[in-house]
Amino acid sequence: MQRKKINKRKIHRKVASLSAIPLLITLISGTAYSILQPLGVDAFWLIKWHTGNFGIFNLQPFYSIFLGISSIISVISGIKLLQKNA
Repeated sequence: MQRKKINKRKIHRKVASLSAIPLLITLISGTAYSILQPLGVDAFWLIKWHTGNFGIFNLQPFYSIFLGISSIISVISGIKLLQKNA
């Protein structure tokens, strides 16, 4: 039982750390764009970053899927870790 708990923690830690930077980029770029748009600042590059287009690295076909799946895995593994019997 102790071994399963350690594995769940490892999975949660790895998935959360792997998805932290892309989630932070998405959060900051979306927030910054929504603040700058009413001020008349055209920062379309923020929307590109928000959707995973980083210039020479265009991850748009996979970016949203990755963020969604990693978020779901992080939430589920986090909930499992909070349960007393886990």
